[in-house]
Amino acid sequence: MNTHSITAKKDRPRIKDKRSAILAAALKVFAEGGVNGVPMPVLANQAGVGTGTIYRYFESKEVLVNELFREEKLALNQRLYAGLDTSQSPRELFNQVWGRMVCFVRECPDAYRFMELQDHRPYLDEDSRTLERKLLSPILAQYRHLQRKAVFRSDLRPEILMTLVWGSFVSLIKAERNGFLELSQTDIEEARDACWSLCTG
Repeated sequence: MNTHSITAKKDRPRIKDKRSAILAAALKVFAEGGVNGVPMPVLANQAGVGTGTIYRYFESKEVLVNELFREEKLALNQRLYAGLDTSQSPRELFNQVWGRMVCFVRECPDAYRFMELQDHRPYLDEDSRTLERKLLSPILAQYRHLQRKAVFRSDLRPEILMTLVWGSFVSLIKAERNGFLELSQTDIEEARDACWSLCTG
């Protein structure tokens, strides 16, 4: 070990929860540079740990990415759907979830970019895929329920309706992020209403 490495270690502040620090750093750098575009030494520097330390907690980048993906998926699901007042009308629930989606984008931009603006398919393991299906299942069931109740249109499969709503939202936010438009509160509400109309036909 050379003198520079010893000095760097001495200068580095002690981190009590290194696993959490690594995950937080990974979220930031992966959101900015993509999973494949960020080498592990860059991630280690952001986390304030040595590169070798990362491998003591996560045996590979793929393991790290999957653990981060699962943590963020669970957190997003909790944020969007926990504590909803099911006594509200379907329209009121739709509006509330839409509003939560907007708040998530505004308050957790790194998490949003990591979850929605990257293609995770090449490296997701079966545990991550299973979790994603599990979290989507009750949402899809709600779409089916609203179709049976004749609230939502029934000429499209519920999977298609759900994808159209989420895809519209993601595209809207992406356009704003890329500088193609600035979204006012009125824009956001009108887009929400358009998506509701799409679902109800």
